[in-house]
Amino acid sequence: MDNLESLSRGGLIQIILDQHRMIERLQAEIEQLKRRSGAAPFSKGTRKPNPKPPGRKPGQGFFRFRGAPEQTVEAPAVSVPVTVPCCPDCGGALGEAKPEVVSTSDIPAQPQPEVRRYTVEVRACRQCGRKVRGQHPDIAPGQQGATAHRVGPRVKALAHTLHYLHGVPVRRIAAVLKDLTGLRLTQGAITQDALKQTEGAVGAGYSALRAVVSEQPVIHTDDTGWRVGGQTAFLMAFVNPSLSVYQIRPRHRNEEVRELIPAGFEGVLVCDRGKSCDATELDDVAQQKCLSHLIRNAADVAKEKTGAAKHFGLRLKELLRQALSLSAQRSRIRPDQYQAEVEQLDNELSIHLRDRRHRDKDNQRLLNGVGAQHACGRLLLFLRNEDFEPTNNRAERDLRPAVIARKVSHCSKNERGARAFEAFTSVLHTLRKNVPSSIPGTLTTLIGRQTKPAPT
Repeated sequence: MDNLESLSRGGLIQIILDQHRMIERLQAEIEQLKRRSGAAPFSKGTRKPNPKPPGRKPGQGFFRFRGAPEQTVEAPAVSVPVTVPCCPDCGGALGEAKPEVVSTSDIPAQPQPEVRRYTVEVRACRQCGRKVRGQHPDIAPGQQGATAHRVGPRVKALAHTLHYLHGVPVRRIAAVLKDLTGLRLTQGAITQDALKQTEGAVGAGYSALRAVVSEQPVIHTDDTGWRVGGQTAFLMAFVNPSLSVYQIRPRHRNEEVRELIPAGFEGVLVCDRGKSCDATELDDVAQQKCLSHLIRNAADVAKEKTGAAKHFGLRLKELLRQALSLSAQRSRIRPDQYQAEVEQLDNELSIHLRDRRHRDKDNQRLLNGVGAQHACGRLLLFLRNEDFEPTNNRAERDLRPAVIARKVSHCSKNERGARAFEAFTSVLHTLRKNVPSSIPGTLTTLIGRQTKPAPT
């Protein structure tokens, strides 16, 4: 009792608020447990009384795979006649036959690799005794003796595509290739070839991709955690609808960002509120901050508040959602009306984010951070230019395959492996955006350029 009397009025109010939050949290947990009681794990609750049947409705939708692949060599059609003399239901006579073509695609029953043999002529110099070998574009330098048999560029391209694009672990690729093609490879051979290609044609392609990043009109960037030799690192992505460039660095500062986005970048950088992009060196770069991150920040602050302190976060969240809705309705609104609504929303957001003092420190922190971005024109830039997006979801989607691969590959074992990952991943994901139907073929051509005749 003495302790309660010694507490100030502000301390008692804080205790009451803490107890109120605890009660709300416990009530939510109780309701959740009630819904899950008697249900299987991951169940959503009560089953619908009349659920819709799964699958496509008859006659609805776009049948994308109905016909046979166009690149398949068509074999003569097998005739399938009607063998019953009459209708099996009523016994009536059958009318004139109308042919209908159906098809089935399959793989060969026993895949056999294509082996090309070369009879290389070797002649010795009668004066010095040096041996001169015949040259062929498909024969690599030094392909003789114990290394006389090697796999071709198509096998290498398929192995690297499976690993760097589809996330298949290297230790599994050998078994997959053996089942698909009948060829036998080792994990070490795949890894060594990846390192070799990174120093050759694939590395040159990666350098060319890095060089064009600064020329793009829009670039989305994001990062995620990575490891190189067990040490902390960062995997950064710089992407747009036609380009994907990745880089792995031990730190994520503005210096690493400026490797690809210089201070004189003339395009628009779509990013979150990371400190690396808010550095002074990038003040002159036009930026669009991800509205999804800002809405989430405002919702998190408002969720922990009550009374008047809750209003600031909720109002900010509402204004940002109005901006997303207005952008989605751009094509359905007259240009003059759209421009007027943009100006009105900009004014309302400026008033809400005006410089002032909040009694709540979380609201003050949110106001300082978001208000500074709005003062630089980095919140509603997408409303005045429809060529770029209001969120950074594109970069997050391009990072997602690497996040999944990180769970099974434990990232990169050394620096050479990190360089191979960023080079192959950048080249393959860029091919996926531009020529998705011929990724292995294009990579095969790129790898095949490296093979040159040995000098005489």
